[in-house]
Amino acid sequence: MSKKIERLSPEKGKVTNKDKAQIVHELRRKYKVNELVKMAGIPRSTYYYYTKSQSKLDKYATIRPVMKQIFTDNKGRYGYRRVTAKLKKQGMVINHKTVMRLMKESNLHCFVRIKKYNSYRGDVGKVAPNLLNREFQAAKPNEKWVTDITEFHLYGQKIYLSPILDLYNGEIISYDISNHPRFSQVMVMLDRAFKKIPDNTGS
Repeated sequence: MSKKIERLSPEKGKVTNKDKAQIVHELRRKYKVNELVKMAGIPRSTYYYYTKSQSKLDKYATIRPVMKQIFTDNKGRYGYRRVTAKLKKQGMVINHKTVMRLMKESNLHCFVRIKKYNSYRGDVGKVAPNLLNREFQAAKPNEKWVTDITEFHLYGQKIYLSPILDLYNGEIISYDISNHPRFSQVMVMLDRAFKKIPDNTGS
């Protein structure tokens, strides 16, 4: 009896089911699988589960290094969709969900750097009077609103956020997001805010 078969014996110390399944797999061409799993003391399902998982690993063995190289060449900025597109260009047809899973298994996480935002100043025109005079507290809802247009740099594009904040409780009354800072953006934001005001509320 070969040494591999002897290793199947429980008397040889602690051998995991995975080890036993691997030995059965190596000896399957010389001996019947039914006899080997019986000798190993594992169900046939355990053996087939192991072989199936091994075949999955082998299935993507050629794709994994190419996937990692694409990710590295692009300095970690490519997510699974762009990596999938690059793989297809190289003749490797694979589902994007599979690429997502393989990237997670390989610990390849896309990091997109979001730049710090700054308040958009735009062209300085007529300066409005300072009605608040730094009194940023309100006695009732809708008494004092403040707003500002904030510029974000996100995924290589500029995004402009225009919100209205109620100083009474810090609630965002309304907001609008646009690719360009326009006066119409402010009007849309105000229209949405006014529609939320109950009758006889505010000052």
